[in-house]
Amino acid sequence: MAYVIKSAREGALALLFHVLTNQKRLSELSHHLQPLQPRDRAAAQRLAADVLRHLDRVDRVLKPYLNRRPHDQVRNILRLGAVEICMGGASHGVVNEMVNLCAANKKSLPAKGMVNAILRKMDSEGRARWDQMGPARLPAWLRQPLQEAWGAKHIRAMERAFAKTPPLDLTAKGDAAELAVQTGGTLLPTGTVRLAQGGQVSGLAGYDEGAFWVQDAGAAMPVKLLGDVAGLDVLDMCAAPGGKTLQLAAAGANVTALDLSEARLERVSENLTRMGLKANIVAGDALDHQGSYDAILLDAPCSATGTLRRHPDLPHIHEGERIGELIGLQAAMIDHALTLLKPGGKLLFATCSLIPDEGECQVEEALLRHKGLGTSVPDVDWIDPAWHSEEGGVRLRPDYWSERGGMDGFYMALLHHNAA
Repeated sequence: MAYVIKSAREGALALLFHVLTNQKRLSELSHHLQPLQPRDRAAAQRLAADVLRHLDRVDRVLKPYLNRRPHDQVRNILRLGAVEICMGGASHGVVNEMVNLCAANKKSLPAKGMVNAILRKMDSEGRARWDQMGPARLPAWLRQPLQEAWGAKHIRAMERAFAKTPPLDLTAKGDAAELAVQTGGTLLPTGTVRLAQGGQVSGLAGYDEGAFWVQDAGAAMPVKLLGDVAGLDVLDMCAAPGGKTLQLAAAGANVTALDLSEARLERVSENLTRMGLKANIVAGDALDHQGSYDAILLDAPCSATGTLRRHPDLPHIHEGERIGELIGLQAAMIDHALTLLKPGGKLLFATCSLIPDEGECQVEEALLRHKGLGTSVPDVDWIDPAWHSEEGGVRLRPDYWSERGGMDGFYMALLHHNAA
C-alpha cells in the first residue's frame, strides 16, 4: 500500500485495507485520499462504504468461485470489483481497473488472471445471484444480542435498512421549511430536511451563509425532547462532534459544550463559528465536571450500533469488546449528571445504540438507584406511540420510517426528580 493513489478505486482499496486489516475508522482515513481531486475522494469513500455495507453479501456471491481464501489484497480487489459490477457498474472498465490494481502490488500480481476470470463471471452470473440474495447479515457478535433483544423479524428489517445508502439529513439554523425549498429537500415531521441524494454539502444552497448543518434525523431528536431551552443554562456533557451543541445554541440556550477530546472540540468550535453561534467550550472529564444547570444533555459514549447505515465500517473494526466498559461509564455519567441539575432541572440521557443494556436497561437501573427519579415523554405529535418504551423512554430503530429513508437507531429518556 505504499504506492501513490491515483484513482478513486485505488483510494477505495486503500480504505478497505486500513479498515479490514488495521481496524481503522473510515472517518480517520481521509488523509490517505489527499492526492485525489475532491470528486474522486468522494467516489473512493462511497465505493469503500458500499463494500463494507454489503461485505457479507459479496463474500457469499464470490464464495463459489474461490477454492481457498485468497490474499487479503486480492480478496479486497475482488470484493470491490464484484460490488461495483453487481450494483450496476460498467463491467468492462471495472474489470480492467481491478486487474491493473492487481498488477500494481507484488502480493496480488500473480492473481491477475484469477481476478479477471472471476469478475467477468460476476457480469454474466454474479448480478443474478446478487439480486436473489438478501441483504448483508450483521457479524455474529452483533447480530446475536440484537436478535435476542428485538427478534429475527426486526433484525432482518434492520439489515435491509443498513443495506441502503442513507439520504442526506440537514438541521436548519432557522426556518426548516424555507431550507427545504432552497435545497430541494423534504421536510420531515421532526423538522429535519432530507435530501434523497447526497453530494457535496458545501455546494448546497445556504451552506456559505451557515443556514444548516448535517445531522441524521434520529440524532436530532434528543434535543427536541428538552422542549423550549431559550435562556436556560444547558450542559452538553459529551459534546463532540457538536450537532446537538449547535441545536441547543440555535434554540437560544446558554450552552456549555464539554468533551474529553480537545481535538474534537476544535471541530465543534469551527462549526459554531461557521453557523454564527456561541457556546462555552470546555475540555475535561465529564465525571469531574462541576456546575449547576437547568438541563443536561448526556449523549453518552456507546457502541454506536444504531449508526451503521452511515458508518458501515463499525461492525468490522471491533467485536463489541468494550461494551461492558461503556455500560459502566454510562451509569457513572448518569449518576454524576444528576448531581449537576438545579432544582426542577431535567437530564436527557441518550445513546446511539441498539443494545438495550445501553439504553432501556440503563434507565431502569437509574430509576432503582435514585429514589424520586422519574421519566416523562413530551406530548409532541411527531413521536410515534410505537416508539415508547416501558420504562418511559423513546426507542428509535433504523427500520422505522423505512418509507422515508430510515433513521439512525437511538435511545433517549428525559429524567427528572419528582416534585414530591
